[in-house]
Amino acid sequence: MTEVLQVWPWFGWVFALLIGLCFGSFANVVIARLPVMMQAQWRRDCSELTGAELTGAELAGSESTGAETKSAKANKHASAKSEPQTFNLAQPASQCPTCQTPIRWYDNVPLLSYALLRGRCRSCNTSISIRYPLVELFTAALTAVTIYTFGFNALGWSYALFIYVLLILTLIDRDHMLLPDQLTLPLLWFGLIGSIFWLPVSPQDAIIGATAGYLFLWSVFWLFKIFTGKEGMGYGDFKLLAALGAWLGWQHLPLIILLSSVVGAVYGIGQILQRNSSSSQPMPFGPFLAIAGGISLYFSEPIYRWYWSIALG
Repeated sequence: MTEVLQVWPWFGWVFALLIGLCFGSFANVVIARLPVMMQAQWRRDCSELTGAELTGAELAGSESTGAETKSAKANKHASAKSEPQTFNLAQPASQCPTCQTPIRWYDNVPLLSYALLRGRCRSCNTSISIRYPLVELFTAALTAVTIYTFGFNALGWSYALFIYVLLILTLIDRDHMLLPDQLTLPLLWFGLIGSIFWLPVSPQDAIIGATAGYLFLWSVFWLFKIFTGKEGMGYGDFKLLAALGAWLGWQHLPLIILLSSVVGAVYGIGQILQRNSSSSQPMPFGPFLAIAGGISLYFSEPIYRWYWSIALG
């Protein structure tokens, strides 16, 4: 691959863009299905505690559709308990959320299919959310920028994976006020392991960063709860900041905390002014941490140089 890139440098860019598009398509699946899978697991846990029986659709996390006939629904309900539907990141195949028609492979090509179908389902002509192609396009751009910045190597692709997970966490937390342990904890451990082998962060700095990141927000959480009687954030925020500290080192934590607070404050004020909503309305903090972590990854050095140039005159 190194020899190929020396002869055709553009190949690395094309490859990075294609990988980014493919991951963007997969990221859309994770963003849509992982919260549903978690809710189904919670229902199963509750049913075990209460002794209540769940249907197959409830066990799988799927829902019945309005397009089914009454007889089909009755047959489905009768067999649901004995044959729970499989619902995970791989099954069932992608389908239109409106008409439930399975999406053919040639209608599932990132960006291209959306453009050819003009943003509509081939079967029912229902509009498809613009967020799907935007996620694919954004991940492709982030992949290209990451590989250009850190190189076509293990470090570059590790940081690309890091950015991918931050993007998924951002959108899940925005939609559901939830940062799944299935993503934050592997991100944390992968950062700690990477500090031993290929990340430009020493294991000592990574461990201190993970510990300090978790304890800082944990302390803020309990101080806020003691003085107000309310929970100001979720435990997922602690784990996400710990993961950022593991990947980037404790030296990045002050910048991440400052940037996330500023971005969150600006966003909250904008929401209040735009929608005339209450200042007490819950607002996810995970997206601001993820955005701040991405900014720190790419721009921490110029930001620190700019700050010290002003501070020192």
